[in-house]
Amino acid sequence: MTPCSYDVLIVGGGLGGAALGRALASAGVRTLIVERETTFRDRVRGEGIFPWGVVEARTLGIERLLLDDGAHAVPFWKRYAGADPDDCRDFAATTPARTVCLDFYHPAMQRTLLDAAQASGAIVLRGAEVVSIEPGEMPGKAPVAEIQTAAGKQRVKVRLVVGADGRRSMVRRTAGFSLNQDAGRLMVAGVLYEGLDAPEDAIHHFQRPALGQTALIYPIGGQRFRTYFVSWIGQRTHPISGNAHIGELVDACVETGVPRDWFEHARAIGPLAAYPGADSWVDHPCDAGVVLIGDAAGASDPSWGSGLALTLRDVRVLRDRLLANDDWEAAAHAYAFEHDRYYGALHRVHDWLTQLLYERGKIADERRARILPCFAMEPDRVPDLRGLGPEAPSDEAARRRFFVEDGFLPAG
Repeated sequence: MTPCSYDVLIVGGGLGGAALGRALASAGVRTLIVERETTFRDRVRGEGIFPWGVVEARTLGIERLLLDDGAHAVPFWKRYAGADPDDCRDFAATTPARTVCLDFYHPAMQRTLLDAAQASGAIVLRGAEVVSIEPGEMPGKAPVAEIQTAAGKQRVKVRLVVGADGRRSMVRRTAGFSLNQDAGRLMVAGVLYEGLDAPEDAIHHFQRPALGQTALIYPIGGQRFRTYFVSWIGQRTHPISGNAHIGELVDACVETGVPRDWFEHARAIGPLAAYPGADSWVDHPCDAGVVLIGDAAGASDPSWGSGLALTLRDVRVLRDRLLANDDWEAAAHAYAFEHDRYYGALHRVHDWLTQLLYERGKIADERRARILPCFAMEPDRVPDLRGLGPEAPSDEAARRRFFVEDGFLPAG
């Protein structure tokens, strides 16, 4: 087989792969996207983009595409310490770019963005799979990938391979990147409901730190809500998984503060699945003509909801570096250095929040009793994860301020 040539091969047609493919093809880059699935189905995964990620979507030109396809703009974040919210954040009034959250049904998003990538000039192979990659050393040797399609195998030679194929990335494994993995501390269970009796103008956040658990409800439009229950990994005897355990999920959410009557007329319209809450990442996700983005590069703990925004940051940064520099080796490494910085910032903040809000035991309870009253007096001690994402301060001074190790003395 004689290899055919493209500038870039993107493996994976999810949010990151499709958005990057559209952006590069629109700029005249010869782009091939290979997506294994022919039909996207509902799975338990992220469908909410925080305001800092919506800024990235807007910069990439996909915010309007998503909204026109039915994405749901959510202006408020409501935090509950009981049946009624004790805090309601207006995103448009409190974020730097005056942006809201953007929620959507994940399969619809994938169809929309892959179609947009194709309309922009990208070649999209559906139902195909990259089975091997021969890494290159830019600019001397170009990477070569072998693709299995319904018509047989073909080889493609490219300037750059982009792995956008998720947390179990084949590209990452084949290219020989080393994966770092945090120990699992949290367990996340989620399901898609229809007819939940909750307001659709807010993401609803119920937290019980003393129990080490949280319930999160994301409206995605049309009276559909993704409902999550997050708990310390030792909190329950088994993960809540499988639709036979829907009642157990409801009971756990109610225990965390969600009104039971919200579920009275609701029905599950997707699978109930559970997975560990932990980070996995690659240090410097670029080597020998292969670059990783999205979960393949750095999968942040899904308990904190930053994954989709982080993916769009990867897309925007890699796009900008490639289009600004004919030396793609230098451009790819520039992306990887920047990725390490902002991913590392998110990772630190997620770790602080997990320690404070989920850890169990006497020491953890004493820590919360000392710190949480200080947060009530000075809310800006908490990094603004939703509004600023990785640009929220996360250095040693910010850590000391978060854990109230800066000499602050509450009045009285």
